[in-house]
Amino acid sequence: MQALQSSLFDTADAPTLGDLQSRHRRYLDGSAWVDQVPGWACGADDVLETLLHEVPWRSERRTMYDSVVDVPRLTCFYSAGEALPHPMLVDMRERLTEHYAPELGEPFVTAGLCLYRDGSDSVAWHGDRIGRSRTADTMVAIVSLGSARHLTFRPRDGGRSQRLSLGHGDLAVMGGACQRTWDHSVPKTSAAVGPRISIQYRVAGVR
Repeated sequence: MQALQSSLFDTADAPTLGDLQSRHRRYLDGSAWVDQVPGWACGADDVLETLLHEVPWRSERRTMYDSVVDVPRLTCFYSAGEALPHPMLVDMRERLTEHYAPELGEPFVTAGLCLYRDGSDSVAWHGDRIGRSRTADTMVAIVSLGSARHLTFRPRDGGRSQRLSLGHGDLAVMGGACQRTWDHSVPKTSAAVGPRISIQYRVAGVR
């Protein structure tokens, strides 16, 4: 895997989290939105290295048409109450809950991790619609560590797609009707990119 090149703007000596008040809210339509905070997790190079080497990553296989294929990324899921693999992930969850709970109405409790090893790893179009999010609005917060990749969005019923680039330490929070009415993906890329870890925080009963 290609080594990570740290951001030129990431000068923190120790991992720190930025100010969520600086978030920029981007409306996909009248009911779905995405908040973005570039560089929210500062000085996170050591966090990335810890996660790369100490998380018990697992490879999944899924049935696609008449074949069973490898899922093009590695995953690990931490349920509510389960110890997270680095203290900064706990700090992230607490800060996100503190900021968004008044609007969300409940805390973030689970953490799903995905490892995109290089540009050939990806995730297909989908929405996090397992559980309550199938019929009710919710939020899913994503912290991206490592190489920059595109997070793309398209309406479930068809229409023009949109995308944003997530770099090392960037935060994106999908909210409103985003999971119900839009799909999102991380497409493959032919660019020479290194590993990227996506940390997804969700509320109880949503996957």
